[in-house]
Amino acid sequence: MAETYKLTYFNLRALAEPIRLIFAYAGVEYEDVRIEREQWPEVKENYPWGQLPVLQVGDKTLSQSNTISRYLARKFNLVGEDEWEAAKIDELADALTDLRLEWRKFFMEQDETKKAELKKVFVETTVPKYFTKFEAQIAANNGGPYLVGKNLTWVDLLTAHFLEFFEVSEPGLLEKFGALKKLRDTVFENEKIKAWLDKRPVTQF
Repeated sequence: MAETYKLTYFNLRALAEPIRLIFAYAGVEYEDVRIEREQWPEVKENYPWGQLPVLQVGDKTLSQSNTISRYLARKFNLVGEDEWEAAKIDELADALTDLRLEWRKFFMEQDETKKAELKKVFVETTVPKYFTKFEAQIAANNGGPYLVGKNLTWVDLLTAHFLEFFEVSEPGLLEKFGALKKLRDTVFENEKIKAWLDKRPVTQF
């Protein structure tokens, strides 16, 4: 019997969207369960670690967004062609996690003056530092368009998502980074990905 998948997250893109993109690209059906924020306190204790997203595969449960993405990427052949490519993909995914945490510092800040200061640091210092390294990785990968290897992998989906995600906070963030812009466009112009983008629920993040 074919495996069944149920992905549970908030009604947001955020941490679950790369997982949804993997399902879309692989052409695999799944149940997309979205919990409203006001429901969360009532059901939080029902989930491992008290966090989302959570993936149920049949009667088994898996937590942590990158762990879920890696698991599905292995099943759907999105982890590169050998162990070295898989390791480089993991390295880049972890770097993206670090970058997202830097973004979160200003996004979650309540004090407007401090928020503006933190955002300035993110846009003018943190983004160039990380984006330059990602562009160098694309250049080293025979000029791309992908980050690792000659075929699309789950880190390309992850990267495209977070590039879009960051641009919501700072439009035009990619104007000086042509290789990353091309990567994002290549991912979102894929026929299966585009079909998902056209029908997914509209959320800000």
